[in-house]
This record gives sequence, structure tokens and C-alpha cells, in this order.
Amino acid sequence: MSEYISIVDENDNIIGTEEKMKCHDGDGILHRAFTLMVINSKGEFLITKRASRKRLWPGFWDGSISSHVHEGESYEDAVRRRLPDELGVECKKVDFLFKIRYQTRYKDVGSENEIDAFLITEGIDEIFPNEEEISDYKFLSLDELKEDIEKNPHEYAPWFLIIFKKFISMNNQPSTKN
Repeated sequence: MSEYISIVDENDNIIGTEEKMKCHDGDGILHRAFTLMVINSKGEFLITKRASRKRLWPGFWDGSISSHVHEGESYEDAVRRRLPDELGVECKKVDFLFKIRYQTRYKDVGSENEIDAFLITEGIDEIFPNEEEISDYKFLSLDELKEDIEKNPHEYAPWFLIIFKKFISMNNQPSTKN
């Protein structure tokens, strides 16, 4: 059964839907995606390794989950739909932080061409990963995650590197509050 996802223009306006596989062929068709970061009660970040069966970037580390937005869904709705499927849990609150636009090819297999929203949910301490989606996972402190990315950037999905860099730069801004 084909999965259809929201395709968009450069301003993230939905202009239709297309089969997910077609959106990743060649240079790709611009579409909506999201990356969710789960933060546990200790303040650690959950990263997951993409299953070896994944067409694009199999075996690469990523955020907690990354997926696509279906027709009629908000980014938050898409997170709530995919979280039980990928991690076997649900979340009460999802916080939208920002969006990025990127395009990158994976070997001669296909491309990502996405507007990718970055969202966070907190307080999930136990997960039940779907082995079809995730081959490994770990919870890391922010400093451990920064260090691992610095040492092993080639082990991370390219969109996650972009998102994480923006997330860090946002959190390193001096406060304007008195």
C-alpha cells in the first residue's frame, strides 16, 4: 500500500500530495517532514539509529523519530500519529521549535527534499522501538550528544546535523530578559 505525503512550495504552503517513494526519487519533490526529539525526565536526549531496511541513510543516527506529514495533518498531528508506531509510546505535549529547508542526495538511491519541522516532547523514560524503523537507540546528555556529533558527524543523518546545529545556536543566545 502506498503512503501519500504532503508536498509543498518553498514557503511551506501545501500544494498537493504525492506517493512517498516518488518524493524521494532523483532530486526529490519538496515535501513536509518532521524530526522529533524525546527528552527523558533526566534531561537526556533520545537518538535512534535508522533501521538497515531504510532506503535513505540506513544505519545512521537520527533524532528520536523522523517521518512525514500526511494530507490534513499538522506537524504536531504527524508526531502523535508516528510516535506509537516507532517508539511504542504516546505523548501529551509536543512543542514546535522551528523548521528548516534542505535537500541532499543519498548515493545514487534517492534524495531528501524537505521542509523539516523540529519538535520536542519531554518526560518519556521508557520506549518500545519498532525494529522495522529503529535498529538501536540511546539516551545522551546534551554535552554527550554534542561530543558524539563532533567526533562522528559521518554517523548522523544530514538533516539531524542541520537541525541540531540550529537548536544549539538557539540555546546559546544570550537572554534578553531582565
